[in-house]
Amino acid sequence: MTTVLRRARTPVILLALLGTPLAAQRGTPPTERTRWQAQAARVTITRDDWGIPHIEGRSDADAVFGLIYAQAEDDFPRIEANYLTALGRTAEAEGEDAIWADLRQRLFADPVELKAHYAASPAWLRTLMQSWADGLNYYLATHPQVRPKVLTRFEPWMALSFTEGSIGGDIERISLSDLKTFYGRPTPPTLEELGTVPREPSGSNGIAIAPRLTANGNALLLINPHTSFYFRSEAQMTSAEGLNAYGASTWGQFFIYQGFNAKAGWMHTSSTVDNVDEFAERITRRGAGYDYRYGKVSRPVATKIVTLRYSKPDGTTGDRSFTTYRTHHGPIVAIKAGRWIATALMWKPVPALEQSYLRTKATDLASYLTVAERKANSSNDTLFADSKGEIAFLMPQFMPLRDDRFDYTRPVDGSDPATDWRGLHTLPSLPSVLNPRTGWAHNTNDWPWSAAGPDSPKPADYPRYMDQVGGNARGVHADLLLTGKSGWTPDTLRGAAFDPYLPAFARLLPDLVTAWNALPTTDPRRKALEAPIALLRSWDYRWSYESTATSLAVFWGDQLWREVGSFAQAERLNVPDFIATRVGPDAKLAALTAAVDRLRRDFGDWRTPWQDINRFQRLDDAIKPHFDDTRPSIPVPFTSAQWGSLASFGAKPWPGTKRYYGTSGNSFVAVVEFGPRVKASAIMAGGQSGDIASPHFADQVTRYAHGDLRPVYFYPDELKGHVEHRYRPGR
Repeated sequence: MTTVLRRARTPVILLALLGTPLAAQRGTPPTERTRWQAQAARVTITRDDWGIPHIEGRSDADAVFGLIYAQAEDDFPRIEANYLTALGRTAEAEGEDAIWADLRQRLFADPVELKAHYAASPAWLRTLMQSWADGLNYYLATHPQVRPKVLTRFEPWMALSFTEGSIGGDIERISLSDLKTFYGRPTPPTLEELGTVPREPSGSNGIAIAPRLTANGNALLLINPHTSFYFRSEAQMTSAEGLNAYGASTWGQFFIYQGFNAKAGWMHTSSTVDNVDEFAERITRRGAGYDYRYGKVSRPVATKIVTLRYSKPDGTTGDRSFTTYRTHHGPIVAIKAGRWIATALMWKPVPALEQSYLRTKATDLASYLTVAERKANSSNDTLFADSKGEIAFLMPQFMPLRDDRFDYTRPVDGSDPATDWRGLHTLPSLPSVLNPRTGWAHNTNDWPWSAAGPDSPKPADYPRYMDQVGGNARGVHADLLLTGKSGWTPDTLRGAAFDPYLPAFARLLPDLVTAWNALPTTDPRRKALEAPIALLRSWDYRWSYESTATSLAVFWGDQLWREVGSFAQAERLNVPDFIATRVGPDAKLAALTAAVDRLRRDFGDWRTPWQDINRFQRLDDAIKPHFDDTRPSIPVPFTSAQWGSLASFGAKPWPGTKRYYGTSGNSFVAVVEFGPRVKASAIMAGGQSGDIASPHFADQVTRYAHGDLRPVYFYPDELKGHVEHRYRPGR
C-alpha cells in the first residue's frame, strides 16, 4: 500500500484509493465526504514500533486533521469523555448524578457564546478548528463499529471548550458540594474536599539546564508531567508550513501540550499562583430578582436559565433547568457565612487556544514570549530550553493585578471595589527567571522563590498572590540534585528524574525516632516498636524494590495523612510540613503502631518488601480504573510525590485489594538535548493505545517501572527501520 500511495500522484487516483465503504458514510453529505477525502489524501500517518503516530501534512490544518484522526484510532472514548466534560454534557452519558459537574462547566462554557467566539476568531484558527472537527467526523464515518455515547458529530466551535491541556482546569477548583448546596441540594463536603482521604498531588516536574553545565555544551530539558495515567497520547505533527512538534497531546486537543520542536522545548507544571478568586457578595431581594452591593450603589444580579439533559436508567432522556446567577465578578457558585460567592477565573477561549497552538512553533525564548503576550495561560508554570542555549522558568501569564492588602486565598468582600481585579500584570512584572546565572531552573509545583537557587525571585519583591502553597519536598530534592553540579548529560538528567531519595522522610523520621527514644523503659511501646524503629533508623531514605523500610515509612506516612490531612488543608500546608510542625510525639508513635499492624494484617509480615505492595496493573480499557490482587501486575519502585520522590507513582489500595495500585504520577517522561540536531528519549505509562487488543496497550510498562526511556524518532533517518505501518486516514 505504501508504494502504491507514493506513486498515486493525482488527486483523482488518490481519492479512488482512499474511498471508504458507502455504508460507513451513510448520512454524510457528498460535499463533506469529498472534502474529508481530499484532506486525507494530503496526510500521511506513520506508526513507529511503539505505535506512536508521526503525522505529515501539507499544511498545519492537514497535520491537525491527521493528529486528531490518529488520536481517535488510539482512544476515541477518552476524546469523547474529555469533550463531554468540557461541554457540560457528561450527564447525557452517565446519568443524573453527573449533572452538577455539567452545571459547573456550563456556568462558563455556554455553547451560544462559544459559537460566537468561533465566528469572531482569526481565519487561520477557524481553519484549524474545522480540520479538527473534520478529522473526528471522518474517523466516525469510516469506523461505523465505533458507537459514541453522545457526540456523534463534532462541530468546529467545540474545540474552544477545551483549550488548555493540563489535568483539571480552573473551573474544576469550584467545589461541587458547595455548588449543589447553593443550587438546590444541600450537600456536605466530600472526604476528598476535606482532605481526609490521601490524594496524590497533581502536577509535574520540569528541569532546564544551560549549556555551560552540560558535557556537550547543549541545553537540556526534563519533561515530567504527573497526571492520571493514559491522560495524554504521544505524537509528532509536521507540515510544509513549518510545524514540527513532538510530545504529549491531551486526548482531543490538536496541539502538543508538553514537548519540543527542532529548536525549543516547553514543560508545563501546575502553578501555585492564586489567580482564581472568590468574592463574597452582599445580596438583597429586589422584587422577583436580586441586587448586590458594590460600593455605594446596588446592581442587579444577572440571571440565566441553564437546561441540562441527562440519561435515565430506562434509556430515555430527561432534562433539568437551573436559574443561575452572576455578578460582574463571575457566576455564583456557593453560599458561605450567609454571603453568595462569585468565582472569578480566566475564560478566554480564543486567546487560550491560540497560545496553546502557536507556542509549539516558537523556535527560541523570544518567540515563545511573544506568543505568551496573549496572557491566556492561567494555571501553568513553564520550564523552557532552546538550541541557542537559553533556559527559563516562566510564571503563568494570566495574572490579575490586585490590591495586596487583601488575602485572596479566602473570599474577599465583593462589595468593596478595592478588591476588584485591575487588569493583568505585564510579563516583566512576574517572578519569572530568564537565563539564571546558576545555569539551571526547576519547578515541582512549588513556589517560584526556589526556581533557580540564589538567582530565584525574592518574595518581598512581589505580591502575596504570586504563591499560595509554598515549597514542597520535591523542590528540596531538586535543589539537592542541581546545586553545584555540572557535566550534565541526557543520561545523568534521566538519572536525576528517577533519583530514589525521599527528603520528606529524611526530615520526618528522625523526630519519630526521638519520640521513641524519649519513652520510659517501662512503656510497652518501647519493646513493641523497637524493631520497626531500628529498621527506620538505619534506612538511607531511598526507595527500592526490595526495601522493607520504604513500605513501613509509606504506611506510617499514609496513616498520618488520613488523620491530619483535613487540618493540613485548612491551614494551607502540605502534609509533610504539617506532620513536622503540628503532630505530637504520641500521635507519631501511634501511627507507627497502626502501620505495623496493617502491614502484618494485610501482608503477613511488617517487613514486606515494597515491590510486593506497590504495583502497576492495566486490566482493560475502562476509563474508571479498577484492580484485582489475583490478576497479574508488575512492581514499581518509586513512591508518591508527597514524600519528595521526583518520579511519582500515586498509588493506594482499592476496593477489594490490599496492594497499592497506581493511577497517576509519572505519565510521560522525556529528556531532550538541544544540539545541532535535537535528540530525545521518552516513556509513557502503559502504552500508546487504549485498545486492549493492540500490542501497544501495555508494551511500555516494564520500561516505565525501570525508568528505561526509549529513543524518540524525531527525524526521518531515525524513524527509518522502525516503521510499523504507514497509511492515509481512512485506510
